[in-house]
Amino acid sequence: MAGVSLKCGDCGALLKSVEEAQEHAELTSHSNFSESTEAVLNLVCSSCGKPCRSKIESDLHTKRTGHTEFIDKTLEAVIPISLEVPKVAKESEEAIAAGSTEMVVPEVDKKLLEELEAMGFPTARATRALHFSGNTSLEAAVNWVVEHEADPDIDQMPMVPVNRHVEASKPSLTAEEMKLKAQELRERARKKKEEEERRMEREREKERIRVGKELLEAKRIEEENERKRLVALRKAEKEEEKRAREKIRQKLEEDKAERRRKLGLPPEEPSAAPKPSASIVEEKKSALPVRPATKAEHMRECLRSLKQNHKDDDAKVKRAFQTLLTYIGNVARNPDEEKFRKIRLNNQTFQDRVGSVKGVEFLELCGFEKVEGEEFLFLSRNKVDMQVLNSAGSELNSAINNPFFGVL
Repeated sequence: MAGVSLKCGDCGALLKSVEEAQEHAELTSHSNFSESTEAVLNLVCSSCGKPCRSKIESDLHTKRTGHTEFIDKTLEAVIPISLEVPKVAKESEEAIAAGSTEMVVPEVDKKLLEELEAMGFPTARATRALHFSGNTSLEAAVNWVVEHEADPDIDQMPMVPVNRHVEASKPSLTAEEMKLKAQELRERARKKKEEEERRMEREREKERIRVGKELLEAKRIEEENERKRLVALRKAEKEEEKRAREKIRQKLEEDKAERRRKLGLPPEEPSAAPKPSASIVEEKKSALPVRPATKAEHMRECLRSLKQNHKDDDAKVKRAFQTLLTYIGNVARNPDEEKFRKIRLNNQTFQDRVGSVKGVEFLELCGFEKVEGEEFLFLSRNKVDMQVLNSAGSELNSAINNPFFGVL
């Protein structure tokens, strides 16, 4: 079977080509090599695709990255080894045979060398990494250092023959190729950035749409709940009015039955009273005079209007009603005391509690008048009407204690 590697007889290392054997000999001064049928190990990381040529390299890679799964592709990469000496090696051998055995430090990219030194790598280690990684990029050099940090000669300055020195500094790509490659990488990075920005903009737009929908739905639910609340309030008020009318009707029926009993008349049968025809009812309705609104109704309407105009501030309305009740109660209890019948309009307490909600109209309905250049509200003693004051007190008490007052 043809050999697939070269084995160093001094340290047992397996090498894939004559070039690797020559480099190994230069670094270690080992010269005992033989053709071997044992393939060079090729372990490929299943996570990142990094190839490792030995168990030591795979262990170092696991320690650095945390990747533990490797695929053994040793047999896939096996090819018969060529024992032909490369042209550069031949030139070096000829130079050595001619007596030129001078060894020099290989030339490397000075900019990359300075960057490696700035990262904390010793000059010898940085030079060795750049030389053996092809002197192509900072990333390749750092990867070489990580993979070979266990080598015993990692901090020894590499030496090459004088003729080899010229070839070592040649980059793997021409200047034009490197320029095109850099432009391609920049263009690829720009496209990737634009695509990421477009993706983020789409995500932000989706988020804006979602938040907008949630706000609209919340507003709709709030409006629906408010509508239901108003419907319930109207229904409750109608039910309350219906119960009140029914109570009054029952009271009238009881009074009527009581009067018939006192007069010695038999109880009235429900079906005995003839029902008037619709035309007669209409004639009676049309013949009835229109009853003018009473002062109590004017007061009730005034209070209802005041509450509806300030429906967003129930506490302020209730405070105004209580203040008006206090004024009316003081006059009713002390009609002869002028201090209770005279109110200064620009008084700060009066303005905060009554004037700010336009409660002066209610006091005017109770008999108060503006006097002295509209500086005071005054109720004359001869205009004090206890019936009007009692009606005002009743309307204010109803407005304060009835939770449905002024809702409709």
